[in-house]
Amino acid sequence: MGNILSVGQSGLLAAQLGVTTTGHNIANAATPGYSRQIVVQTSAGGQSSGNGFVGQGTNVTAIQRVYDSYTANRVNASQTGKAGFDAYASQISQINNLLADSTTGLSPVLGDFFNNVQNLSANPGSSVQRQTLLSSADSLVARFQSLDGELSRISEGVNQQVIGTVSTINGYAKQIATLNDAIEKATSAAEGAPPNDLLDQRDLIVSELSKQVKVSVDNQPGSGYNVSFGSGQPLVIGTATYALQVVTSTTDQTKLEVGYQSGGVVLRLPDSAISGGTLGGLLDFRSTTLDPARNELGRVAVGLATAFNDQSKLGVDKNGQPGKDFFKIPGPQVSPSNTNTGNDVISATISNASSLTTSDYSIGFDGTNYNITRLADKKVVSTGAFPTAAIDGITFSKTAGSPPVALIAGDSFLVQPTLNGASGIKVALTNNSEIAAAAPIVTGAPAANGGNGTISAGTVDKSYLATPLASSVTLTYDSVTKLFTTSSSAPGFVSSTIAYTSGSNIVLGGATFQIAGAPATGDKFTIGPNTTGTGDGRNAVALGALQTARTLDNGTTSFSGAFGQLVNTIGNKTREVTANAAAEGTLLANAKAIQQSQSGVNLDEEASNLLRYQQAYQAAGKIMQTASTLFDVLLSLGR
Repeated sequence: MGNILSVGQSGLLAAQLGVTTTGHNIANAATPGYSRQIVVQTSAGGQSSGNGFVGQGTNVTAIQRVYDSYTANRVNASQTGKAGFDAYASQISQINNLLADSTTGLSPVLGDFFNNVQNLSANPGSSVQRQTLLSSADSLVARFQSLDGELSRISEGVNQQVIGTVSTINGYAKQIATLNDAIEKATSAAEGAPPNDLLDQRDLIVSELSKQVKVSVDNQPGSGYNVSFGSGQPLVIGTATYALQVVTSTTDQTKLEVGYQSGGVVLRLPDSAISGGTLGGLLDFRSTTLDPARNELGRVAVGLATAFNDQSKLGVDKNGQPGKDFFKIPGPQVSPSNTNTGNDVISATISNASSLTTSDYSIGFDGTNYNITRLADKKVVSTGAFPTAAIDGITFSKTAGSPPVALIAGDSFLVQPTLNGASGIKVALTNNSEIAAAAPIVTGAPAANGGNGTISAGTVDKSYLATPLASSVTLTYDSVTKLFTTSSSAPGFVSSTIAYTSGSNIVLGGATFQIAGAPATGDKFTIGPNTTGTGDGRNAVALGALQTARTLDNGTTSFSGAFGQLVNTIGNKTREVTANAAAEGTLLANAKAIQQSQSGVNLDEEASNLLRYQQAYQAAGKIMQTASTLFDVLLSLGR
């Protein structure tokens, strides 16, 4: 009778655990991170008798959670990828909407500005048209400043999100370490039985952590999960945590970076060392899209202003005075590292706007050499003595601090040539009469000339600024010798002869012109300085031509084209990141579906299990009832 009771009791207990476990599954069907649990039963074996081995019932060896680490890792990896793309897409869409907008972008106000330049060339004496041009220049400058301000605010937003993400990562790391400790204690107290719900909680925290940054997990028996990120830096080892810390860049006070606490020292991590998740997406966006976009916008502003200033100075204003700078152009920003020991001052100027890139530069001193690196492509563009020649359109200079303290190995500087280009550009002119719409030279031919020779209006280039015409020069022709003889009332003028070929260039004092046709002996032609700009719009025509002139990228791209390329690049990158986020979302959904098919709670299946365990419980109870009846029969026979 005892054996029958024991068998029935074991079945009763197994069925009771099955009902309890099934009920636990049903109750947690909607619990995030919960893995369904199953009762693992084994036979209690048999006892030898004269008729063979008689069964001893069943044993419950474990209550096991259905969990597949490979599938869980796939889910975490997809979450890491999707979170990174989502963070990138969220940020870049702001820039895309900002730059491409037909009303708030740069293109409309840039087109309006050059339309007014062209209108001035047609009516150079109009004060109304001149004032309209100045007003449109103010609007253009304001748009540059506004766009850069929005990009700056996006950068500040990235800083705040980096702070929040790092705090979240540190919080998750502490929770994992706490759960490691709790799991090990619970396992030890239960003589090795796994605390399934604690394990689920820990895996859920790891899953949430994978949304913040790419991590790798190593399950070490006896110490729990060891979690690392980046290039292997640990976040959690057993019950110990290693916190991330937000630090300010040593050379750019507006930029926050991620540091890693190790041995009481904060090690700065390069953005490239952190990948995946929200943090990786934010840092990737900032380094590959936001910073280059600000630099490109600044480069367009500097390129436009430089070209316009250069042409403006080749003209004369309404009062006949030489043209001035139309725009004020901010120079490069040079920031010494706050860890520098020496106090030498390094500065930079833009010597050739056409050669500017969108990159920042680092200057590092190794104790002997100055190494200048173009950060966009990590190329060392200069090494050795401090450079005297221009690099990518930038000229560097170095002066001693006060009191002078020489640089030592490890001192560095960050050079940002165009960072402030858009935010710092301003209109330099305050009076519309100062707009240099006229050309600086005038040419003429007396009506009394006997031949049919004609003289062109003439052009000037930058060399004219060094050798301008001081007064009018007369060219007198001799048809026998086919020579022009020059004369002028200017003090110190030296007469010369010029061989004549119809239509060929003649250069005087930095001015270039042509005489064509068949002049007669004694015919005279004059070229001299323009003393009044009224009614002359020739330089305004040249200013208007800058809209399509290729003045950037070493003469291969116009500033309109450069801005168009920026808008196109941002648009393409936005579509790429959005598509990648959608693709990663599909992979994540598939991975979660597989995980749920394995570990998720199916209420229909649990209802079936509940009925099965209920029937098993009733059957086991019937066995014990039968054993009791048989025992009562035996007792009655003994009486």
